[in-house]
Amino acid sequence: MASRYIREFLASEAFKKAGREVSDVVPRLVKFLCCLQVTKTHLFTVTLSYGPSMLPTLGLAGNLCLAERISTRFEKLGVGDIVLVQSPEVPWKFMTKRLKAMEGQSVTYFVDPKNSDKSETIVVPKGHVWIEGDNIYESNDSRKFGPVPYGLLQGRVFWRIWPPKDFGSLAQNKGKDSVS
Repeated sequence: MASRYIREFLASEAFKKAGREVSDVVPRLVKFLCCLQVTKTHLFTVTLSYGPSMLPTLGLAGNLCLAERISTRFEKLGVGDIVLVQSPEVPWKFMTKRLKAMEGQSVTYFVDPKNSDKSETIVVPKGHVWIEGDNIYESNDSRKFGPVPYGLLQGRVFWRIWPPKDFGSLAQNKGKDSVS
């Protein structure tokens, strides 16, 4: 008895129409998801930045930011840019830091700014960059783990999306660089 109802339903015009609609929607959905993946991987990505390391530029509670990936691919980053970096210590973690020096440039930094005024100067090796958080007292950055390979840079953070009161470009917030 039940099999007869199933056969009748499968043969009905409503089922055939639903099947045609699904076959129209699925390719569009697949194309959309492919375009979204290509955009996220090669053009732009959204990133969440939180914690004290980028205070006062980025807030403590969390900022949703837009990062473009083209500058890193064509090596168009400059000192003072805010960058999205894959952590050299924890590979699945991403950090938002300020680019302080490029390869071949020297940078002077405080070794332990909380406890002493001792500073060191280093020349950034070939294929590496020097990154620091804007809040030197609460930042895990190149002062701790040294120069970062350029390949770990994932993009340039250029626009704050959230919170709404701070919506806008981050370009005007370029920090003071300590590059010689």
